Amino acid sequence: MRASRTDALADLVVDALATYRLVKLIRDDKITEPARDAVVDKHGPPAKSKVSYLVHCPWCLSFYFGAALTLGRRFAPGPTNGVSRTFALSALAGIGTQLLDS
Repeated sequence: MRASRTDALADLVVDALATYRLVKLIRDDKITEPARDAVVDKHGPPAKSKVSYLVHCPWCLSFYFGAALTLGRRFAPGPTNGVSRTFALSALAGIGTQLLDS
């Protein structure tokens, strides 16, 4: 069964929010700081290492997460939908909290 335009737009919005949250998780969250530090320790600072640069670059990360979600929607839509919605809800909660706290 083919998805409606409304469903496709909803999936795009959910995936965009999920991509945003995944970028924040890798690039900014305290829980992933040890992994970021390990990459820098092994490969050098972002200015000298493409690998270190990758884990600090929101544009770079968003491309790869967006591609992964796009492929997931194509080849494993059920699991991808669950994962994407979870990250999208987290993104909305974080954005809402920031707006309400400011």
